[in-house]
Amino acid sequence: MAEPEFEQARKELVSTLEASTLFQKNPEYKKALEVASIPERVIQFRVVWEDDKGQCQVNKGYRVQFNSALGPYKGGLRFHPTVNLSILKFLGFEQIFKNALTGLQMGGGKGGADFDPKGKSDNEIRKFCVAFMKELSKHIGADTDVPAGDIGVSPREIGWMFGTYRAERNRWEGVLTGKGLAWGGSLIRPEATGYGLVYYVDHMIHYASGGQESFKGKKVAISGSGNVAQYAALKVIELGGTVVSLSDSKGALIATEGPGFTPEVINKIAALKVDRKALTDLEGYDYHYVDGARPWTHVGKVDVALPCATQNEVSGDEAKALIDAGAKFIAEGSNMGCTQEAIETFEAHRRENRGTSIWYGPGKAANAGGVAVSGLEMAQNSARLRWTSEEVDEKLKGIMKSCFENCLETAKEYITPAEGEFPSLVAGANVAGFKKVAAAMKDQGDWW
Repeated sequence: MAEPEFEQARKELVSTLEASTLFQKNPEYKKALEVASIPERVIQFRVVWEDDKGQCQVNKGYRVQFNSALGPYKGGLRFHPTVNLSILKFLGFEQIFKNALTGLQMGGGKGGADFDPKGKSDNEIRKFCVAFMKELSKHIGADTDVPAGDIGVSPREIGWMFGTYRAERNRWEGVLTGKGLAWGGSLIRPEATGYGLVYYVDHMIHYASGGQESFKGKKVAISGSGNVAQYAALKVIELGGTVVSLSDSKGALIATEGPGFTPEVINKIAALKVDRKALTDLEGYDYHYVDGARPWTHVGKVDVALPCATQNEVSGDEAKALIDAGAKFIAEGSNMGCTQEAIETFEAHRRENRGTSIWYGPGKAANAGGVAVSGLEMAQNSARLRWTSEEVDEKLKGIMKSCFENCLETAKEYITPAEGEFPSLVAGANVAGFKKVAAAMKDQGDWW
């Protein structure tokens, strides 16, 4: 069976490992790559539930438990009609190395179902969550596999699934992350992916400018309008930048004139998303809406681009358009937000234009803040403690700083940049994450 998304993710990793000196210095790591490319376990199950008309409905449920060398499997649950094994394998594969880059003890996994929450009543979604968790609960646990939310799975759905797990297993444990604050959730978790993305890019800007620049005064194009995009936008504004776009599955909202999006507008958009409404329902604001489009070719001159919607949302042509628009930094808030052609376009420009080029930050590093705070939530649950938002935010900042520096220094070591050239952060992230996982697997006898 063809698995295009998984093959794309694997090819992206393999191409950068082969272009580095990793296999020259450690030829035995080729075997580690072969082993790590196959999930330890794939669980597929049916989910039977009753709709509001009393009719029986059935969906496919999945959990890909990809790699547990560094800790319990960790990765989100996605409820969306496009969910299939290829998408979950790609997400789980990326998750292995993303989790490794956080420095926390977490393996990689991903799961979900081809259930579409849109058009369903709250009662139907709750019934589906209960039926889904009754089966998934047999395969997860605080020291085995700790899922979180992803597309279509908000804290509300996490709550329903946690309650089902607790009833089925007669255990209260940190088996899910993204929980409510009153019952084991961590402060800063909803904000973490968006905040972490901006913290990572801030380090990119600081390094590229020799410490002379920050987000202050930068025009920033963002795609998406969900959790990641909202909090990335709010943090950009807090740091002095101007957000000029957001988008949803139906089109892009562009604000190239004036102050851009304000926190007030972003909060109104967040309320629309909770009600599962489109950006076209935003009233009282004079933004330019481009039907059926992504923002990249419509935003005009920008300094930073942050894809925060879904996979493959920046094409090769859109990558060229962003370069022509003067963008100097692009980093993925979404998983595999850029196509392989886009990545190659950014990397070629980085090599050819040295210090004046665009600089690309890959999702497995740039959007690791979400799973990092999930790991911090696991730690708080295990210790029966709760940290303040300031404590969690400081830890998040430290993790993103270490992640950036790890990518940077690994790139310098294994893909020596030319004089004046920015190091390849995508290669640095891939080598650093893979090396850590491969070494742990070897120590545990997974390959030799």
